[in-house]
Amino acid sequence: MSVFNSVRKVTTHVLNEMKLKGEKIAMLTAYDYSFARILDEAEIDIILVGDSASNVMAGYATTLPITLDNMIYHAASVVRAVKRALVVVDLPFGTYQGNSREALASSIRIMKETGAQAVKLEGGRQVVESVERILSAGIPVMGHLGLTPQAIHKFGTYVVRAKETEEAKRLMEDAQLLEKAGCFAIVLEKIPAKLAEEVTLSVRIPVIGIGAGAGTDGQVLVLHDMLGINQEFSPRFLRRYHNLHDEIKGAVSAYINDVRNRQFPNEKEQY
Repeated sequence: MSVFNSVRKVTTHVLNEMKLKGEKIAMLTAYDYSFARILDEAEIDIILVGDSASNVMAGYATTLPITLDNMIYHAASVVRAVKRALVVVDLPFGTYQGNSREALASSIRIMKETGAQAVKLEGGRQVVESVERILSAGIPVMGHLGLTPQAIHKFGTYVVRAKETEEAKRLMEDAQLLEKAGCFAIVLEKIPAKLAEEVTLSVRIPVIGIGAGAGTDGQVLVLHDMLGINQEFSPRFLRRYHNLHDEIKGAVSAYINDVRNRQFPNEKEQY
């Protein structure tokens, strides 16, 4: 029997077992109760309360503006809906970089105020001290390497990372450092597929890819992108499984038309 079919609640231990058995891990973002409930009923393995909420929920151009209070609000909403999935929450920009004590304080707030099971942060060797301090409190940490959106102003672009030999070598070393520090999993974003597969094989912890090819232990997408709610974002790695933008717009247009033409409500829809 597969790990996927035999488990009622996904934990970090379950994810490790899935990697050992070669079972792929499915991860999506969610930011509210209603969508999280649907994802959990569909038996998604991991729900990431991503700082991408800054883009898809608040309309900002980058992930930088979202605050810890904002993330806690979204995460608590998600956790109230979830029975099965592992819920991971992004530490937002400015809550962990360069200050491991603040990183721990931020993580403790997330765990206490949301009920989530883990936090995620971006970076390699420069955040290892924060990773270790968070773990010292018993809080599971997911790493994130490759394209790190919180560092957009440093790189100035969202192009594929680690294409050059030196950067690829550094990414490999960072992945091994994060594993050694105690991370239970790593997200690899927008890096060459061959490198992502090599990293996946070099560590014992699960590796989740986004724009990193099929050789990772699992995949993650932003929910609003894969459902076609967000129409502006169309990278090569994105597969749209629906076109909810047009479906919702069509439904709203039909409602407006019915109201204006006195077709809603009808006799059966009133008291």
